[in-house]
This record gives sequence, C-alpha cells and structure tokens, in this order.
Amino acid sequence: MTHAITILGCGYVGTAIAHHWQQAGFTITATTTRPERLPELKSVSDRAVVLRGDNAATLRDLLQDQHTLLVAVGAKGMDYKTTYLQTAQTLAYVLPKTPVQQVIYTSTYSVYGNQQGQWVDETMTLQPTAERTQILHQTEQTILQLPTVRACVFRLGGIYGPGRELAKIYGRMAGQTRAGAGQEWANWIHLDDIVGAIAFAQTQGLSGIYNLVQDEIIPVRDLVQQVCDRHNLAPVQWDTSQPSTRPTNVRCKTQKLKAAGYTFTHPTFWDSLPSDRKDQDTEG
Repeated sequence: MTHAITILGCGYVGTAIAHHWQQAGFTITATTTRPERLPELKSVSDRAVVLRGDNAATLRDLLQDQHTLLVAVGAKGMDYKTTYLQTAQTLAYVLPKTPVQQVIYTSTYSVYGNQQGQWVDETMTLQPTAERTQILHQTEQTILQLPTVRACVFRLGGIYGPGRELAKIYGRMAGQTRAGAGQEWANWIHLDDIVGAIAFAQTQGLSGIYNLVQDEIIPVRDLVQQVCDRHNLAPVQWDTSQPSTRPTNVRCKTQKLKAAGYTFTHPTFWDSLPSDRKDQDTEG
C-alpha cells in the first residue's frame, strides 16, 4: 500500500516537499485556503483541496486514509490564533479518529524571542511575552501533546531559496538607513534543507523539537553588506541612535538534528550556492 501524506498548508515549503514526496512515489494530498492555487497544487499532488485547519469535519474526512500529516500553515490574511493554535487544537480533536501515525509541524525560531544573542537549543524553557510568540509556543505544545501520533516540531530560521533569494529579500533595503546597529544574529535555512529535514523526519520517525537553521549564523549587518557587495547594490546605513525593531536575537544550535543523522546540504550562505554568485542573476 502506498504511503499517503497530507500537507496542511501547501505554500512555498509545502509545494517543494510535495514535489519531493511525489517523486518518491508517495500519494500526496495538498490543501490551501486559496481556491486560485488549486491548479498549481494539482501538479504536485494526487488530490488538492481547499480547507481551513480549524474545519474539524472536513479535516477528519480528509485524513481517514492518511499515514503522515505535515502542518505547514501560514498566517497570510488571517490572525495567528486562527491559523496556528486553532489548527493544532482541531487536530487534537480529529486525529484520534483517523489512522494518521505521524505529524510534522513547521514552527519558527522566533519562539525564542530576544535572548541577547545567546546560543539556544531545544531544551531551553520558553517564557514568551509577545502575543504572537505566545500563540506560536502554545501551538508547538499542542502539537507535541497530540494523542495517538508521533509529533515532530521544526523551528525554522528565515527561509531562502529559489524565488526567495537573499538578493531579493535584502535588496529592498539597499540604499536605506535602518534603525539600530544590525548586530542581531541572522538565522537562516535554505529551502533544500527544509525539504531534506522534513523528508528525513518522515523516514526516520523523528519526534520532539528540532532547530532547523544552517551552520553559518552572522550578524544581520554583515549579511546585508555581503548581499549588497555581491550584487552591486547601494550599501545600507545603520542609525544607532534609533532602537532596533527586530524582536528576535538568538543563535540556534542544531546539534540535536545532526546527532539524529541529518546532514545539511547548505550549511553556509554562499559556498554551496553557485546560482547566487555575483556574476549571475538571482532575481530570476
């Protein structure tokens, strides 16, 4: 019997892993909240469905013949509580009535908040104060406590990759003056390694929390300067008389995921990305 996987929230990350799993011969169900995306999703799945994660009846019916569930929802156009926490709470109600054995959830390293640039790992006790971070933390806890399944939570860094090149992301800042000194640490992860780690978690049956960021973690200021230098963009100026507005400042350790056996494809920004050389156009 072919392994059946549902991707709840098949956006940038979900579409990439759907393509990978489809090539591996799995049966893929992809969901979206936007009907206009159905034609795109049908090209990387066996079934594409318009669905909100808090719709218990439809979700239960959808999961009746599934083995693995990837939760990769995003809050575009919706509030955090509805998108994340209510989805997790709905799953807690629905999953015992389904044959699903494994849940993988893409969270974010921003749950760590501002730790003054300290190194953090998955054992750290979180005490979030901002409402959004509280919701994200509660969502993680709800996922980890789901009954009848193995639950794996990935805390992703900022995502870059095809269509989300660093030149596009930071190029918007070129020539501007930004508040602060740019000394917060930049935790990023390439799309290839998100797909790789999720696929690894599925095959190995991982459970628990795993940080998912690349090895190279440098100050935002340095990364912005490298991007501008490599792509001949106007440099960014920093106004240290103004407080930084960045809410997260940590450096994430990934020893736990490496100890489980995962090897990163892109541990650094530039060495493994020939398509992002200065003499090539990454704007696509």
